[in-house]
Amino acid sequence: MSVSPFDHPYLSGLLGDEEMGIYFSADADIRAMLSFEAALGKAEARHGVIPEGAAARIGEICSSFKPDIAVLKAGTASDGVVVPSLVRQLRDAVGGDEARFVHFGATSQDVIDTSLMIRLKAVCFLLSARLSVLGEMLQGLERQFGKHRLMAHTRMQAAIPMSVSDRLRAWSDPLGRYRERLTNESFLLQFGGAAGTLDQLGDKAAAVRAALAQELDLTDARQWQSQRDRIADFGGLLSLITGSLGKIGQDIALMAQGGTEIALYGGGRSSAMAHKQNPVAAETLVALARFNAVQISALHQSMVHEQERSGAAWTLEWMVLPQMATACGAALRLAQELIKSIIRIGNAD
Repeated sequence: MSVSPFDHPYLSGLLGDEEMGIYFSADADIRAMLSFEAALGKAEARHGVIPEGAAARIGEICSSFKPDIAVLKAGTASDGVVVPSLVRQLRDAVGGDEARFVHFGATSQDVIDTSLMIRLKAVCFLLSARLSVLGEMLQGLERQFGKHRLMAHTRMQAAIPMSVSDRLRAWSDPLGRYRERLTNESFLLQFGGAAGTLDQLGDKAAAVRAALAQELDLTDARQWQSQRDRIADFGGLLSLITGSLGKIGQDIALMAQGGTEIALYGGGRSSAMAHKQNPVAAETLVALARFNAVQISALHQSMVHEQERSGAAWTLEWMVLPQMATACGAALRLAQELIKSIIRIGNAD
């Protein structure tokens, strides 16, 4: 049994997102961290910091290395981060004199934060693709039902008649803005060494950092280890997306309540009332929107890093951001299912 509903044995059927969950799995994290170590070796060899043979050996081992997860778990329990244990195992696998060049000039935060950036880049592609599909589905609804009439409601009271297109526009317009933001999102290399100064690399620091960013296809940037605004901003975007999808879910649930403005197929069964078709997807969109709205406050709390690095604030990010991303992915999945279930919206007269 899991304490998280997103990978719970049965709650994940409603709230989970297996495709999104892959990017926050231990396997994905380890692969990205090993990519960092291999790319670091290449970048440092290019600028004469470590021997080329050592970089080649490190890259060769990183391409197939599988660490002992039980040892990583024990190491994380004692060190607070996974990297010291991972690096020890990697050095043992590299062996010989070359082992001392593994992780040269880097620190745990460089590896963990860069792994996150690598994976968030893929997450953005996934979210953008789902937003695109959802936008197309809403356009299809508009072509089919856009001229139908609905009663507008303000402050939960009937107002004046409007077209289905009017309501669909309120649903779809924010989605295009979110896609644009996801497309323009920058994913920054984190590489600052022990205290953000890259002291071990001397006058070659900037050149190695640029080469490392190029190897990993990330944006070169000065260290941002205690500047967590980018993480909080990305979490804010996740919350905005789920918030707009929650608005769609709330609208559809209210329309279904009246029984005349929308017709849906499917729906959830009741254990007590056989006649019911509960708008499960719509309700869950509201729940996920509220979940992420709550979680964003935790990311804002995690911006408070004392001095050059905070173990507490950093750990809080690990607890919150994966769940926010999974909630956003699940919301987009459910929104597509919900829109697909619409048989009719509005009335033709």
